[in-house]
Amino acid sequence: MSTFRPPQKVQVSEWVEKEIHLPKNVASVSGRISLYEYQKGIIDAITDPSVERVSVLKSARIGYSTVLIGLLAHYVVNDPSLILLYLPDEGLARSMVTSDIEPIFNESPALRKVLSGDKSAKGGKKDRSTMLMRQFNGGSLKVLSAETDRSFRAHNGRIIILDEVDSMKVIGDGHPVDLAVTRADTFPDSKLILGSSPVCEETSHILAEYAKSDQRVFEVPCPHCGDFHEIKWCDIRWPEGHPEKAAWWCPSCGTETHNDYKVSMIAGGRWRITKPEVKGHAGFRINSLSSPIPKADWRLLAQDFVKAKNDPTKLQVFVNTRLGEGWKTDGDRIDELALQESAEPFGLGGPDQHPFPEDVLSITVGIDMQDDRGEAVYLGHTEAGQILVLDHDIVYGSYEADEFWTDIDTIAKQRWRHPLGGEIGIDAIAIDSSNGSHMPYVYDFVRPRLRRKVVAIKGDGGRRPFILRSKTMKKDPLWIVGVDSIKDTIFNRVKHGKIFRFSKDLPEVWYEQFTGEQSVVKMDRGRPVRKWIPVPGRRNEALDCTVYAIAAKELAPVNWQERREQLASGYTLAAANDSAPRTKPRKAASTWL
Repeated sequence: MSTFRPPQKVQVSEWVEKEIHLPKNVASVSGRISLYEYQKGIIDAITDPSVERVSVLKSARIGYSTVLIGLLAHYVVNDPSLILLYLPDEGLARSMVTSDIEPIFNESPALRKVLSGDKSAKGGKKDRSTMLMRQFNGGSLKVLSAETDRSFRAHNGRIIILDEVDSMKVIGDGHPVDLAVTRADTFPDSKLILGSSPVCEETSHILAEYAKSDQRVFEVPCPHCGDFHEIKWCDIRWPEGHPEKAAWWCPSCGTETHNDYKVSMIAGGRWRITKPEVKGHAGFRINSLSSPIPKADWRLLAQDFVKAKNDPTKLQVFVNTRLGEGWKTDGDRIDELALQESAEPFGLGGPDQHPFPEDVLSITVGIDMQDDRGEAVYLGHTEAGQILVLDHDIVYGSYEADEFWTDIDTIAKQRWRHPLGGEIGIDAIAIDSSNGSHMPYVYDFVRPRLRRKVVAIKGDGGRRPFILRSKTMKKDPLWIVGVDSIKDTIFNRVKHGKIFRFSKDLPEVWYEQFTGEQSVVKMDRGRPVRKWIPVPGRRNEALDCTVYAIAAKELAPVNWQERREQLASGYTLAAANDSAPRTKPRKAASTWL
């Protein structure tokens, strides 16, 4: 395929700033694009013919999407070829095309009407269910999901881009990074571009790729002494209790510099190669500390940190998405005896139980299905973000018997007297339907109760959202739960402070089941992957139920102030069923049994 490449004297970043225009629905300020200095450096290095592989270790709030759009525009107009752009899932792929690529191309005179639809699709219509494809003179652009082997087997490209590789998981044929490399084997001048915020330090793909590169860092000049430094979190300081006064302190001269100088510092910044012996693989490390975007103000970042520092889950998000650093774990097991010793005198307030805790303003339930029983865990949620394990129940019986589901319905109908004065019920219930034989019975139970947030769920591993509608939702009332993501959250919160709290009413065996899995790093087709595996000799129903109840909370957001006022006024909050309040025995005995 013949290609036209602009003379090397013309920097691609200059062409991007001249030709690309941003519409109002994409940027806060519409008009011709203006690149930050670090964006220019990334674009010009990527389009350097001597660079074959690029790794961008990044955070959010640096304008990386703008870099990708600039690169795509350059390759479409100036250097046409086959381009493959992979994102972690189909939703992100579709959003990239419809929210970013198409609006910007349509707004820019040099790019307008350059892309056409997939003319190879049947009837001339684009098949958006499997991929998003645009054609242009001399090549094509395919924006694909990295979720399936098909996305890699069926396509080849000279320019291959993978965004958010740490959110991609191993599929049937291997990891998407390894599969993407093979898609360019037939092109002698191919280019592979990888970008991502890191997740876990032990398993991060982008950290591993950056380590193999020439490891470029973006340095800015100190306004006072002129020395160049990479802006690091350890050099952002503020008076105790006043993160709104955060500033950068120069490691050379020790002078305080406020955020007002950041724009001029970045304009005078430069990329420095720290491993010049590495050729052909350019690596870039950049995070929001070096971004002039208003939301990346050092003072705002310091305030974000203060809000997140006592919650390891929120702190990990800050470390990953603001600092662009991998999260370090400090062990893979939870001490069950320590948890049991930390138990507190609270419960659901029934006969022979400890009193209902006043700070609990929401209750969710997770139910794990077994062949001869269903097990339920009740979680209480506070405005401060604490999770209280209130109780654990077992309903014995066969899932094929109506009496079994009557007992499950009894659980759903419960209400409790709240210390503030009113009555509180269950906001949402998630019931496991992953066993094929249980599935139709669970579906039949939840269908008439979906409005009350009684849902059927199925767990899935990997880095997924806590809960999402299944793509088959129109046919089956199913939600997919990111069990590994929630287990990581549980592990982090239990290991760091009093975010998780436990009732003295829980039996000893509950703690054994709650700690019935451990997190380990294993090699999966040549790549390190963190997985949760059973501890030999232990069951894990309590952990599974807790995972499902946490997922259920995502479906039931609460206005905490309104909820508190309702309870204080004696209001009876509807449970997961509209029936009248009931009192449930400690164990919901099945009449079938």
